Amino acid sequence: MKRLQNIKPFQLLFLICCFGLTITGNAQQEYQEEEPGTETETSKNNASYELGSGLNFSFNEGAYQFGVTGFIQPGFLNESTEGFDDVNQFRSKRTFLQFNGNALKEKVSFFIQLDFSLSNPLMDAWLAYEPVEQVKISFGQKQTFVNNREMFYREDRLQFVNRSFLSQNLSETGREFGVFVESRFEFGGIGIVPMAALTSGDGRNSFGEDSRDSDIGGLKVGGRLDIYPLGYFKPGNELTSADLEREDKLKFVLGAAASENYGASGPTGESHGDFFLYDVNGDQSLPDYRQLYIDFLAKFKGFSFLAEYANASATGIDEVYIDENATQILAPEQISEFLALGDSYNLQLGYTTKNGYSFDFSYNASTPEFENSTSILNDYNATTFGFTKYFYGNNLKLQASYSIVNPSIGENLNQFEVIFQIAL
Repeated sequence: MKRLQNIKPFQLLFLICCFGLTITGNAQQEYQEEEPGTETETSKNNASYELGSGLNFSFNEGAYQFGVTGFIQPGFLNESTEGFDDVNQFRSKRTFLQFNGNALKEKVSFFIQLDFSLSNPLMDAWLAYEPVEQVKISFGQKQTFVNNREMFYREDRLQFVNRSFLSQNLSETGREFGVFVESRFEFGGIGIVPMAALTSGDGRNSFGEDSRDSDIGGLKVGGRLDIYPLGYFKPGNELTSADLEREDKLKFVLGAAASENYGASGPTGESHGDFFLYDVNGDQSLPDYRQLYIDFLAKFKGFSFLAEYANASATGIDEVYIDENATQILAPEQISEFLALGDSYNLQLGYTTKNGYSFDFSYNASTPEFENSTSILNDYNATTFGFTKYFYGNNLKLQASYSIVNPSIGENLNQFEVIFQIAL
């Protein structure tokens, strides 16, 4: 059986078309079984298009649904550091194509997402089953919820042009391959959302370049618990940190997530074979990587406030060697050269007007576990100012961000970026 990363984009498109044809065939067969004159075909099957929702097909009075959508983000980036030449880029920051489908009677759905601005475009490819309304079980490559809150918002729904520096330092794309269980309950007006995941621990395309490049290390176990003391946000308002739906009453969510990656081989536990460590016999001995997140998000009449704290630590580094011949033992502080370790903070404040103008501010800081000039996680603080004009919600918007990054070692970095997002 082929691995997910071996499926090329054109093969995915072929499989999706086959899925769509199968649904169409099922719908037509069920239609033909109806008695003549009881229903018209147009009342049972239809197609529609809406900006942001894409092209959608519905069969058998909505029993089977199939959609195609996506978005592009053309933009400009300028980075300047004293003593270095400026970096200027005109580019398509993201070029996403998405496919989704639902079989309501069977309680099955799927989602596939590709980013053609990357050399390896597969981002998401999962199949889900909902045994009951409150529980969904997914299998495949999926954006995980065991990271900080901002990391499980999709790329077209970000409050700023980029994810926060906390997210960038402790995650890559936020995708994992495995099994995901999500549930959602409400008791006395209080929303409770427990989630759990069991993944490969190697992030996106976790099986490497081909089937001969096997998974490295052990599995990753994680979970998250979100509590909405005053009830859930308005429908759709939970999909972004900004208050686009303008909550009439104060609503907030408290969340905590934790994970342990047994045998990490990448700096954030989300990549494949970036480094190797060994035991005294020359066998691989990879460290266990732990991440803990606590976050808070509040919204009220266009105002939003997001606070996130993260801690990353490592275990299993006793008597570990850097070389296969076991001649260079790993000093405790050296592990920070392989894994991002320490504490990080992210604070985001924003206000969205009724006319779709958004003014945003964020402050990020991190403290590495070890004071080491070659540490993966650096000692820094960063300030970002953001502006967004929502012409048609997240579907059509103009975003600009200006960041000042102050590292403890080295020169300050000034970053300005502007993008225009167009959803299909």
